[in-house]
Formats: sequence, C-alpha cells, structure tokens
Amino acid sequence: MMAAREELHKLLESRIRDVPDWPKPGVVFKDISPLLADPVAFAALVDALAERCAGRVDKVVGIEARGFILAAPVAYRAQAGFVPVRKAGKLPCATFAQSYELEYGSATLEVHRDAFEPGDRVLVIDDVLATGGTVEATIDLVERAGAEVVGVNVLLELGFLDGRARLASALTESTLESFIVV
Repeated sequence: MMAAREELHKLLESRIRDVPDWPKPGVVFKDISPLLADPVAFAALVDALAERCAGRVDKVVGIEARGFILAAPVAYRAQAGFVPVRKAGKLPCATFAQSYELEYGSATLEVHRDAFEPGDRVLVIDDVLATGGTVEATIDLVERAGAEVVGVNVLLELGFLDGRARLASALTESTLESFIVV
C-alpha cells in the first residue's frame, strides 16, 4: 500500500508545474493543468480520492474553481452528490456567504442554503491548501447549512504557509489529507 501511495505521489508531483510570480510577484502558482491533461494521472487521482470516501459521504464539495474539476468526478465515482462552493454572486438562489483572507488578498465564498440535508456527511475537496482560509470558510459554510464535514482532501499542501494549523480546531471530527506537501 505504501509503495502504491509513493508511486501515486511521484506521478502527481511530476505533472504539477511551478509558475513563478503569478498572480503577483513573489507567489509561485502551482499549475495542475499538465496533471489534468494526462488521463492516467488524472484518473489515478480521482480514483484515490473516491476510494477514500466511497460509502462514507453523502455529498462532495468542490471549491471554485479547480476544486470543481477534482470533486465532481469523485462525487460521481463515490455515488455521492456534488455541491459547488462558489465565489460571491455566482449562485442564483439564496446562499450562505463567508468572507476570508487569502495569502494575496481577500474573497467571499457562497453555497446554496438548500445544498445539504440535515446531517449530510461531506467531503471537501480542493486543489491546494495554502493559508487555510478558503477551506476554513468552506467548512463554516457547510456547517451553517446543517451538514457535517467528515474530511478534507487536497492535492497539494503548501506546508510552509501552515494552513493545516489554522484548520486544527475546525477539523477535530474530520481528517485532512494531502497527496503532496511542499
């Protein structure tokens, strides 16, 4: 099992490229486009994520925008519903909103008020965990909507930004798993 996880880690890591000084000077953007373009790597990631949650979750949340790309096929494979968490003003019905700070600015996320049934077990998926603000805001939205976050999975964790520590209290009943930590 450990060998397979290490192989997956190497495959995924080899398909992520660094883009320096984007979106602003000093930021190194982690571009997952090469991973998404590789059908073997993309399928391996989706399969691994779905395996972790199959039969344990009712809904899979994807955080705009790259989280959508990962979470939707995972929800399908896990036979769970998919719920998008979007940037402010993108959802047409009544929403819960949560503002938060990014490593290079601030933003607001929203989710439909009726996206979850009371007690739904939810897996949150995103591409990168940086400072933890986006995931923390998403956990708050899910809980305000009456559901329970039972896990958070990210493709890549920027360990030097210590987002995991920010989420420690929010994840007391759930887990945070990263495929790659840099």
